[in-house]
Amino acid sequence: MISNARFKRFTTPEEAVLAVQGIYNANIKYLREQFEAFAEGQIPKQPVRACYPELRLTTTETGKKTDNRLSFGYVPLPGVYATTLTRPDIFEHYYKQQIRLLLENHEGKLEVGLSDTPIPIHFALGEDFHLEQDLDAAQIAALPRLFDQPNLDKLDDSIANSYYVVKEGEPHPLSLFPAARVDLSLLRLKHYTGTKAEHFQNYVIFTNYQFYIDEFIRIGHGIMAPTDDPHLKRERGAYTAFVEPGNKVTANRNIDNNPEINSGEAPSRMPQMPTYHLKRADGSGITMVNIGVGPSNAKTITDHIAVLRPHAWLMLGHCAGLRNSQRLGDYVLAHAYLRNDQVLDDDLHPSIPVPALAEIQQALETAVAQVTGYEGYDLKKIMRTGTVATIDDRNWELRTSVRQNRRLSQSRAIALDMESATIAANGFRFRVPYGTLLCVSDKPLHGQLKLPGMADSFYRTRVDQHLQIGLLAMALLRDIGPERLHSRKLRSFNEVAFQ
Repeated sequence: MISNARFKRFTTPEEAVLAVQGIYNANIKYLREQFEAFAEGQIPKQPVRACYPELRLTTTETGKKTDNRLSFGYVPLPGVYATTLTRPDIFEHYYKQQIRLLLENHEGKLEVGLSDTPIPIHFALGEDFHLEQDLDAAQIAALPRLFDQPNLDKLDDSIANSYYVVKEGEPHPLSLFPAARVDLSLLRLKHYTGTKAEHFQNYVIFTNYQFYIDEFIRIGHGIMAPTDDPHLKRERGAYTAFVEPGNKVTANRNIDNNPEINSGEAPSRMPQMPTYHLKRADGSGITMVNIGVGPSNAKTITDHIAVLRPHAWLMLGHCAGLRNSQRLGDYVLAHAYLRNDQVLDDDLHPSIPVPALAEIQQALETAVAQVTGYEGYDLKKIMRTGTVATIDDRNWELRTSVRQNRRLSQSRAIALDMESATIAANGFRFRVPYGTLLCVSDKPLHGQLKLPGMADSFYRTRVDQHLQIGLLAMALLRDIGPERLHSRKLRSFNEVAFQ
């Protein structure tokens, strides 16, 4: 085991993150070397252990909070606060931002040192290692005795869920996710999406149809293609690469000395939730995920993307229109959610309201107006705002209408789908700004069912416009800036300092 490094005080974010990198890299290197020896038959005489770096803040007074509009970057009460950190190669910019705010808002002592939280061997080996392929049965059986395994006591979401109780003598949490919880999600993201976490961007669009993904791929490859038009070249040059499942990278040929290079290849079998990334150098590009159908998928993927601390995520998909005045192809901007999805009931009770966020709503409405050409009162001709109901039963239409329609009517719901409320609720739970813009693809209550012929024709004619609206909305949100997007509405009592 690497000896416990003394905690050292730092006064700049750059020096603090450099210390985090040093501790993390040394411990990962030690674990990998010990594991390589073990895999070659050199059985260690005693268990092998290495630990995560820890960031600790000690303050004797309430933070100055130099800008009271910010929702993060300060601790609410005097005391000791700490969190374990991981993957500084991915989170370097994020860590520097959070530490900078802590130093600005508090005159307390900020330290970095070695925690007593072990790094599980699975997390130390990274996304490209497969234990089953590199060890024999006897080695796999001996592994838990010699190397630390993931500990579920360190992997739960009790901090995010506001369940966490600080024990006497224990520091208060600085972040929603301890290092091991982050590492678990980084591995799961590659499994579910087919791309590494390092490619994910800060603006995320979820969809429930491959049609949207196909159009996003066409747009992504178009941006990467070279052009002689100076204006177009400058526009395309804002994006450095387009990444597809298999970590297939297409570098932008409009950028001189582009650090991105063509690499990777498409997988022989697509992952469960194929994901695509239109990358910018500062991480402010767009990630698009085909989550498939259902609230379980929606919860699964947002559970893991949340550790990357994106600045916004949106749901773009199709829904059942519930009002007679709606037409196929109309848009629905969710201002509220009726949660019948079931999957988050234990973490966020359905009685807890999930508020609309003004910046997201305004960006979506502005984008609809600009792309469609409708403005002001005329916008109501093609878009309604109101409650979206999310349900966990795709064949909800087969339920008794007297029992089912009453609650939909009482809630004033205007549309129904299977993912939107789940994505919004998990955004609320994990303090990630969220929004929903749906497109009416069927009206079951009025006899217009989604059938193959109708659906295919509808998708071909509406998807392009809907996606253009979503992309424009993300551009508008990027212009607003992350400081304004991370709303105070999403922060609980005695909130953690990290965004």
